[in-house]
Amino acid sequence: MVAVVSDLDPGIERAVRALQDAGCETFESCQGGAGHSYPDPAIRFGVGRPEEGWKALAVCLTLGYPVLRLRLCWDVEHGHVPTGPYWEIVFSKSID
Repeated sequence: MVAVVSDLDPGIERAVRALQDAGCETFESCQGGAGHSYPDPAIRFGVGRPEEGWKALAVCLTLGYPVLRLRLCWDVEHGHVPTGPYWEIVFSKSID
């Protein structure tokens, strides 16, 4: 048997896999908390596809995940260049 190694945080991996299985293209995630990039568990996905957020929300709510926020985001690079949009879904606690 070969061990599967994941570079995903364990507190968000299940939700990332669920979105990927539903066809959402994820590109960043974090389980949140002390020592992590985000204060709350979050997944970024769906670059340039406006319908992806609603699909991801439906998947997460159907699975009973504790969704806190769904947002459409643009980053501003170099102080003046907006990039995006992409979706971000944020949870109120880890998905263990």
